[in-house]
Amino acid sequence: MKLLNKIFSIAVAGIAMVGCNDLDTAPMGSTITSDQREEVLGGNPAMAEAGVNTIASNFKQFGKVYADEHTDFGYPSIMLALDVRGADMVSAYTGYNCYYAQVAYSDITAGSSITNIIWYTMYNQIYACNSLISSLDKESTDKTNMFYLGQAYAVRAFDYHVLAQLYQHTYLGNETKPCVPIITEQNEAEAAANGMPRASVEDVYTQILGDIDTAIELLENSGRLGTTSRNDKKFVTASTAHGLRARVYMCMGRWDEAAADAQYAITNSKATPYSFDELSTPAFNSGSEHSWMWSVNIEPSDRCVTTGICNFPSMMGSLCYGYASVGGWRRVNQNLYRTLSKTDVRSGWWIDESGNGSYAGIASLPVSSSLSKQSWYKGQMQCDEYLYYLSGGSSSYLQVKYAPYENLMYQSNNACDVPLMRVEEMYHIIAEAQAMGGNPSLGAQTLTNFVQTYRDHDYVCTEASAEGVQNEVYRQRRIEFWGEGLGWYDMMRLKRGVDRRGAGFAAAQTYNIPAGDPCLIFQIPQGEQNGNPLLGEINPAATRPNAVK
Repeated sequence: MKLLNKIFSIAVAGIAMVGCNDLDTAPMGSTITSDQREEVLGGNPAMAEAGVNTIASNFKQFGKVYADEHTDFGYPSIMLALDVRGADMVSAYTGYNCYYAQVAYSDITAGSSITNIIWYTMYNQIYACNSLISSLDKESTDKTNMFYLGQAYAVRAFDYHVLAQLYQHTYLGNETKPCVPIITEQNEAEAAANGMPRASVEDVYTQILGDIDTAIELLENSGRLGTTSRNDKKFVTASTAHGLRARVYMCMGRWDEAAADAQYAITNSKATPYSFDELSTPAFNSGSEHSWMWSVNIEPSDRCVTTGICNFPSMMGSLCYGYASVGGWRRVNQNLYRTLSKTDVRSGWWIDESGNGSYAGIASLPVSSSLSKQSWYKGQMQCDEYLYYLSGGSSSYLQVKYAPYENLMYQSNNACDVPLMRVEEMYHIIAEAQAMGGNPSLGAQTLTNFVQTYRDHDYVCTEASAEGVQNEVYRQRRIEFWGEGLGWYDMMRLKRGVDRRGAGFAAAQTYNIPAGDPCLIFQIPQGEQNGNPLLGEINPAATRPNAVK
């Protein structure tokens, strides 16, 4: 069956998937379609601008894969699914937690909703990038044209890197294994007619690097090196593209190149880390925050917001209206939390082990009066007491890292932006790359300097070996980027496995999954298997892990 025209419907957990397009079919709501390319080539700048905005908006589309799936709201939903699958975001196995399948690893089949959401979200976005690339003049020296082309190449590289890390094990040691099909503007017609085989991990990374190299050249020539504007942070700048390439190089063990890219981002992005004082109250809710380099910009009119509860703050925010505040709580791994010094400002990102003493900034946040009369709200009580009440008498380890929209607690508007890249990540990349590249003492000093300046004035990295510094950077990244969708990729890249022992999970979901286990990579969706005759080898069948003590 031809991929281009094949539209299939399946049912997962009683929810019908309708209108879900195969990997090279135009995404629903796409602004630039095949029959509009000539208009763009003919010099219509409005069409090119619309295509770029389509690429950015694809990160936040509700119901793009499933018509009415509460976890289908773009890339932030994928971020949450991956974090819940790991060991650091402790979540209950309950109906109020829409990611309960990730808690229990019941998502390991080719028909699971999450594998379909990942696959089609990323490939629909790849199609939008392909459309724009084929529509614009690649030889033009117009800076706006170069900026638009740079977006398409950079986001396509990001998309393929996400797919490569989720449908096969990490690059090093798996270079020849089958990964995902490579669909570009050059072969999409062939893919539509005949299908496309899975490329090797090595070939997918070659495609990623080719795209990101092109994007960097275009974006640097366009003059868009970095930005402080919230509206511009939904787009990729040259600094963001260097940051993306640094991530790729880290997976490949190309340490010097990763450090150089990260340093470029620090120097040119115009972003600066959150200060100690700024993190003394909840944050992480607006692309205007100066540490953000790239973000999913959410507007109150976006469908993921007007649904009320099908959005990132609903699923994540203890201080927001939605699933999290009625039972879908997100807590930190207790073992990880205990490694935090009380002098570390990030210790206030979660309610402490005694269930009270939430950091002072929360109590000063105003509470939405529109929700004050609802049956589950008991007046103007202090934040930690309120969370204790809502969470059924155990608020210990609840996250309070994420501020609500406009810092107004428990309001129904969840139009919070979501970070895709912060400049802090670049400092961590440099520290690890320096250590693994042959200078562990320099890596330890880089890490010490960062943490002392911005997070814990008393911190000193005492590790002396390359592996020791790498382990400490990993611990710091688990803390720093908790809930930001990076933890799963780090775990896979470093081959650490998922160890939930003592983390705080229920006994039935306390797993110790070794690195390399088949359940740690996703099955290619059944619809894609049925519709792509050249797909070839599929990933080994996985079984749900057994609970351990």
